[in-house]
Amino acid sequence: MFTPRANTDPLDGRFDRLDRSGRMIAGLARRPLWPVLAMVVLTAGAAWWFVMGMAGSVAQLQGSAHPLGPGMSLISPYLPFEPGSFAATIAALCLSGDAGIGLAGGPVLSTALALYVMWFAMAAAMMLPTAAPMIRTYAEIADTAAARGEPVVHPVVLTAGYLFVWALAAIGFTSVQLAIVQIADISATGPVQGLIAGGILIGAGLYQFTSLKHACLTKCRNPFTTLFARWKTTVGGVFRLGVEQGVWCLGCCWALMLIMLAVGSMNVVWMTALTVFAFLEKTETGRVTTKAGGAIVSIWGAVLVWVALT
Repeated sequence: MFTPRANTDPLDGRFDRLDRSGRMIAGLARRPLWPVLAMVVLTAGAAWWFVMGMAGSVAQLQGSAHPLGPGMSLISPYLPFEPGSFAATIAALCLSGDAGIGLAGGPVLSTALALYVMWFAMAAAMMLPTAAPMIRTYAEIADTAAARGEPVVHPVVLTAGYLFVWALAAIGFTSVQLAIVQIADISATGPVQGLIAGGILIGAGLYQFTSLKHACLTKCRNPFTTLFARWKTTVGGVFRLGVEQGVWCLGCCWALMLIMLAVGSMNVVWMTALTVFAFLEKTETGRVTTKAGGAIVSIWGAVLVWVALT
């Protein structure tokens, strides 16, 4: 936490001994909006690169024998692959307990840990870009408060609270995937896998029409109301604000994340599509995108279930 002087311009006499580039950096330090958004972009970019590295490793290790889901055949030859890298190691461990739906086996603890890393990386890659408006809003309020001489907490703390929620959620996603793998492995039949995938899609699609989804989406679309009304000036308070925003985001997007279980956990094509979809529905004012997406996914799931039963 820091307490800036009231009504002090970042380019005033305090920096009169700095050159032009030095004064510019000092100005950025006083106004955290752009540095924080840059941090969000870099963090999300690193997460995306890690997940793509995992997908590339799976493509190299399994080849056509282990398709990564719809659309991946078009881009799998271009995915990064570094033998012996951390991403390749995690991908190999994930394969021991399934990279999609249908394979099982391998050490449970190491597989679970690898799947957890994968889910948290996917959550950071997919959800951080959609949280950018919320982080920007906090930075703007903080900058206004700092200009009045009030103590403010750096927006990185808010972002940490937000990611903490998704770190916990990754435990749940990992548990669900391991349970699905066990069910699919016990049955060892294609129809059961189709029923599981179809059920996930139907559930995710129907959730788009629920009042809980609408309530959480409303909170995600209006971060100013929550942040301004519950403004905090302590590190712990701002971290809890980030946690609160993360909970609303989780309530809004958990079903979308589960779609990855139906299309392939490392399917970066669908990761991209769902990230764009989540960003659009959080930034628009109506519910057209939300309902259209729910209808499409539900129908797709119903078709998978029908095919599995016939």
